[in-house]
Amino acid sequence: QVQLVESGGGLVQPGGSLRLSCVASGSIFSIDFMDWFRQAPGREREFVATIFWSGGSTYYANSVKGRFTISGDKAKNTVYLQMNSLKPDDTAVYYCKARASGTTYWGQGTQVTVSS
Repeated sequence: QVQLVESGGGLVQPGGSLRLSCVASGSIFSIDFMDWFRQAPGREREFVATIFWSGGSTYYANSVKGRFTISGDKAKNTVYLQMNSLKPDDTAVYYCKARASGTTYWGQGTQVTVSS
């Protein structure tokens, strides 16, 4: 079984920063790409960022471009999301997703709250 575990969420003031981590563990032979999604109460789950494991290409939602950075550590099967200049609208549960060995996996989510 492959599992994804997110960490690093918490409460931060507007303008602050957080770094989320997502570790993939289990029977993993290859990772194609890893993503971050988020879902705020009453909203649909939305795409945040993607990193392709092979070439390192990254993609971001327009709402986070210039503020968030996705990166990966292949040796640790870990993806990170560095979030800077956080806004109250960034408040959501953040979910890690991975495509590995032909299957899509989701993490349990970590809460990010941006508030004064």
